[in-house]
Amino acid sequence: MLVLLCASSVFSASAHAQWQWVDEQGRKVFSDRPPPSQVPVERIQKRPAGAHGKTTALPATHPTPELASSQPAGRSSGVDKDLQARKTAEQAEQAQREKAKEQEQERKLARTRQDNCARAQAAQTALNDGRLMAHTNTEGERGFMDDATREAERQRAQATIASDCGPASATTPR
Repeated sequence: MLVLLCASSVFSASAHAQWQWVDEQGRKVFSDRPPPSQVPVERIQKRPAGAHGKTTALPATHPTPELASSQPAGRSSGVDKDLQARKTAEQAEQAQREKAKEQEQERKLARTRQDNCARAQAAQTALNDGRLMAHTNTEGERGFMDDATREAERQRAQATIASDCGPASATTPR
């Protein structure tokens, strides 16, 4: 048992080994891994107990997480490029959907204007013929238009023709 206890204490001491050095920007870096090979020996301030004569450096192409966090903000943007690309694509899709929706609304408005124009022109033609025109009043009774009602309907048809038969304007649909 005593041998196992001694062996486990040796292994746990090596697990708590700490390296300490000063990076290029003058900041202290603490790690359980040795510094990269580009760090000069004179900048290493503390080594684990068993590593006095040797430095087992990590390759410079694989920085440790501690080194990455010690880099200045200017060198590492902290932006996930994949996330940014997906976000940009989603924004483009959203803009495209909104544009398609606006175009569909414009097409519906144009069809409505065209239908209103055709009905108003047909009504004006019928009103200008001079024939008797029948209509149904609010009580559901059938009656005939007098001259005043005919003129009012003719003016209403003319106003609809003026607003809906010309080029599209910024007016709201009826």
